[in-house]
Amino acid sequence: MTTALEKKQYFVHSLLAWFRAYQRDLPWRRTKDPYRIWVSEIMLQQTRVDTVIPYYERFLERFPTVEALADAPEEEVLKLWEGLGYYSRARNLQSAVREVRDTYNGVVPDDRQHFSSLKGVGPYTTGAVLSIAYNRPEPAVDGNVMRVLSRYFLIEEDIMKGSTRAHMEHLIREMIPHDAAGDFNQALMELGALICTPKSPQCLVCPVMEQCTGRLEGKEEQLPIKKKAKAPRPEYRIAAMVGSVEGEKPFLIRQRSGQGLLANMWELPHMEYGKGMEELSEAGEQEALARHIQAETGLIVKPHGFLMNAEHTFSHIHWNMKVYAFEIVQQHPLPDHYRWIRKEEMQHFAFPNIFLRIIGARQS
Repeated sequence: MTTALEKKQYFVHSLLAWFRAYQRDLPWRRTKDPYRIWVSEIMLQQTRVDTVIPYYERFLERFPTVEALADAPEEEVLKLWEGLGYYSRARNLQSAVREVRDTYNGVVPDDRQHFSSLKGVGPYTTGAVLSIAYNRPEPAVDGNVMRVLSRYFLIEEDIMKGSTRAHMEHLIREMIPHDAAGDFNQALMELGALICTPKSPQCLVCPVMEQCTGRLEGKEEQLPIKKKAKAPRPEYRIAAMVGSVEGEKPFLIRQRSGQGLLANMWELPHMEYGKGMEELSEAGEQEALARHIQAETGLIVKPHGFLMNAEHTFSHIHWNMKVYAFEIVQQHPLPDHYRWIRKEEMQHFAFPNIFLRIIGARQS
């Protein structure tokens, strides 16, 4: 009968051999620069590898060093992040990089205490960057890793609990080889991403299948156990395309406040479809939106009909948006956070995905 120690040794040796033979060629695996590895780990949070690669390459072409990112205007950083979503990641990364420049002479700290104190750096990012860049034997536990460990060791505890994560971090500390910490953590992530997938795991080609307790007990598809997250709160909004993105005509945009969701980003004027508006007709919605625009800008606009529906899910909110067209009846000097722009000027402004889709639909 296999002992607990033998089971762990088999896991480490088999996993590393598989990773070294079959690992994907990814741009952030061609460097040991901690800054570049850090950028990749932040981008990979909540985002697929194939999506991240072109963003990573463009971002590092423009900001190749800690100093380049630290010195950049936030708007330029957000524009290069545009489309990746979760924009607080970019803001936190830039804030943390500025601290590295100012406090650590531009050198990314190589120990847990100092690196984990930087803004936006949690336990996973700490473990990933320190192990991959500096070969520190630190655990990096994300969703892929929790899934692999839950199945291999038959851990039937809710992975949303802090105690379960702590248990898994302890397991990794027991197993992680000090001479190959980066490879081990990357191998765990790779196995979860490619083979030990959430649905229909490919057990027959898994390098650790022979001693995977979850598979042996027929529970691989029941694991990991994860308490259902609360569904995003629905919000209903009406948005205005004032002017036109067709031809040379300008259209109206506004900048969000510097705090909260999508801080400092640009968008089409819009408003929440709040209480008391539930029974409004489309004409009533357009009138309400025209009044909102006039109250914010002084512009007098005339409804020009329904354009499209759009929706977007954030981590905690789901926007359902109806978009209407408007024409200008009377101009007025705009407040500082409003602009008239033409479509070719969009490269200078960072927009959330939902507005990129709306504006893109109007251009096609």
